[in-house]
Amino acid sequence: MNDQRWTQLRTHMNEHALDCLLITDPKHVGYLTGFVSNPHERFLGLAVPKENDPFLVVPALDLEAAKSSSSVPTIHTHGDTDDAYDLLRGWLGGGRGTIGIEKDHLSVSRFERLNAALGASGYADVGGVLSSLRAAKTPEEIEKLRAAVRLIEAVLDEGLKHVRVGATEIEIVAELEYQMKKLGAEGPSFDTMVLTGDNTALPHGNPGNRKIAAGDMLMFDMGVYLDGYASDITRTFAVAERPSGESVKIYETVLAANLAAIARIRPGVTLSSVDAAARRVIEEAGYGPYFMHRLGHGLGMDVHEYPSVHGANEELVTEGLCFTVEPGVYVAGECGVRIEDDIIVTKDGVDVLTSYPKELRVIG
Repeated sequence: MNDQRWTQLRTHMNEHALDCLLITDPKHVGYLTGFVSNPHERFLGLAVPKENDPFLVVPALDLEAAKSSSSVPTIHTHGDTDDAYDLLRGWLGGGRGTIGIEKDHLSVSRFERLNAALGASGYADVGGVLSSLRAAKTPEEIEKLRAAVRLIEAVLDEGLKHVRVGATEIEIVAELEYQMKKLGAEGPSFDTMVLTGDNTALPHGNPGNRKIAAGDMLMFDMGVYLDGYASDITRTFAVAERPSGESVKIYETVLAANLAAIARIRPGVTLSSVDAAARRVIEEAGYGPYFMHRLGHGLGMDVHEYPSVHGANEELVTEGLCFTVEPGVYVAGECGVRIEDDIIVTKDGVDVLTSYPKELRVIG
């Protein structure tokens, strides 16, 4: 049990007069207890009463797994024919005061069942405090992130060996995801994206049967989960021959924007200023309208988590934050380029976890 995390949670409960916390997001349950699972439609929860020790509620089929990994010793179970909410009322007691819940995670139907069972006087959202706890990565978490990055870069190396003129986007995706499993990943951290030609101008395009042609730009956006932590990398290449002058200009602009943003990162600056550092380079090159998304997002147990790195976020960069730096330029009908790195904010600046070369490279 990470004492600092529990101390901060208890402090939050006292400051906001919360009678109990009921944490139901499996990632947050895992973060606080060490027990990670996907309960599917079954109920999973971590209850933290103000006056008593916390306890876990898990499906009966997960009991042994929970006992072997949870730092919370008290574990209650429910079977598939039980009403988990009625059981929770017995373990927790009805007539509660204000209960802290994760509003972004609870569906309306689950909240209605929870409310009917517990009859709390009110509910308060604690998603924000949990996101803040997760934002400051510990040294152990940083090493897990670093390992996930090393693995996805090894996958990319293997995948590039299969790039050839005439191969389809989806064929390359299949090879990459095979390599992920072969090299030890739990799985992809999101849908693997391989786009070629003018499909690269689709920031979130769907790989299909488009064939790779000589002179194409070829974009890879992918990541893995390893030991519960995610990686996320994007690299863009040229295929078989050096591309047209416009494509090269776009590439060099995006690379300069990526480097400018990374150079800006250090504790005490605003997240908006990091976004602005990249956006300024792209605007000065004449591609401002073609960079239509935020600079990056937090990374950790989820591939997209707090913080969001965009031009309106005036929150300060702090030591231990992990986020992506992924400027892009997307010219419809022509091509797109995105270059994405994963970074950790250090005491003095930044540690770039991704090390895959970023200079324009001709492959295949």
